[in-house]
Amino acid sequence: MFLLVKAAGKYWRMNYRFAEKQKTLALGVYPAVSLAKARKRRDEARELLADGVDPSQAKQDAKKSQNSAAMHTFQKIALEWLHKTATNRAASTQEKVTNWLNHDVFPFIGTKPISTVGPRDVLSTVQKMEERGAIDSAHRVKQICGQVFRYAVASGYAERDVTADLKGALAVPQKGHYAAITEPQQVGALLRSIHGYDGHPYARAALQLSPLVFVRPGELRGAEWSEIDLDAAEWRIPGHKMKMDADHIVPLSTQAVTILREIQPMSGHGKFVFPSIRTADRCMSENTVNAALRGLGYTKELMTAHGFRAMARTIMDEVLGERVDLIEHQLAHAVKDPNGRAYNRTAHLPARREMMQRWSDYLDSLKNGAKVISIRKS
Repeated sequence: MFLLVKAAGKYWRMNYRFAEKQKTLALGVYPAVSLAKARKRRDEARELLADGVDPSQAKQDAKKSQNSAAMHTFQKIALEWLHKTATNRAASTQEKVTNWLNHDVFPFIGTKPISTVGPRDVLSTVQKMEERGAIDSAHRVKQICGQVFRYAVASGYAERDVTADLKGALAVPQKGHYAAITEPQQVGALLRSIHGYDGHPYARAALQLSPLVFVRPGELRGAEWSEIDLDAAEWRIPGHKMKMDADHIVPLSTQAVTILREIQPMSGHGKFVFPSIRTADRCMSENTVNAALRGLGYTKELMTAHGFRAMARTIMDEVLGERVDLIEHQLAHAVKDPNGRAYNRTAHLPARREMMQRWSDYLDSLKNGAKVISIRKS
């Protein structure tokens, strides 16, 4: 080891032989690198030589690795994963995952090289969501981060999925039913409130249609005009949008068709039945129907957008005496035939069509203040 003195400065150097060639290794610039530090680097180089490794090549490899790590940040890899796996998710889910990453993950660990992100980094990120009460979302985001890490491992950008170390670190979300009104008299009052809602026409139409079709909120807001045949009074939802990953048919009552025909002049030229008021390229926000209910005075403990499903399931069975298997079909739940095989999407379609019309007529009678029947006691 020696100190090379030039007009521009003083440089620590080490001469060595590797593969029968004379080489020189740069150890740093004096005085930024002290004599003690230069000697330490020399000793590390000697250890590499003893193991049959060229110190100069090892230094170049380390520099390349550092540059690669700096380029492959968590955000870059996450966006790459998001793009490549987009076809596996419904458009609404893709939007939700993108928003979670943009708002709750990237501001905290997005700029870090993914190879340097540790379990505590991820935990600190999702705990911020947990602290504001979004416990379910915190668990979902942890799972998403895990998927990004597994993609990074497969692509050679990370050694392992560090979220595996976080098992049990988050609060357990409380399981429970979505709040729903199931007493006919209260349903009548709700329907009258909905009839008087004076918000945006898209929100109004979605709110009016919710009890008539009782699909999941994400399925309703993601409805596309190409899926709906108003003349046939039928809405066919493709399987990739459904929770059970199977195509689903929603017979449309005359009341539902009327609502859709009223909104068609406004949104019929675009893709979505209920587009975002900011851009027609996206459907309305997942909070729109719930926000409309809050505006009508119905708290989340009393009624939710998802609660229209429970409302239909309870009253159609316990008040109207509709066949349970038809109700379950229309809720897009798994229903088996006597041989244990799943029914196809067209099973009992004529009977379901009649049931949906009876349901809409019954809701009209409640809204108009007709005498209601008490729910049978089990």
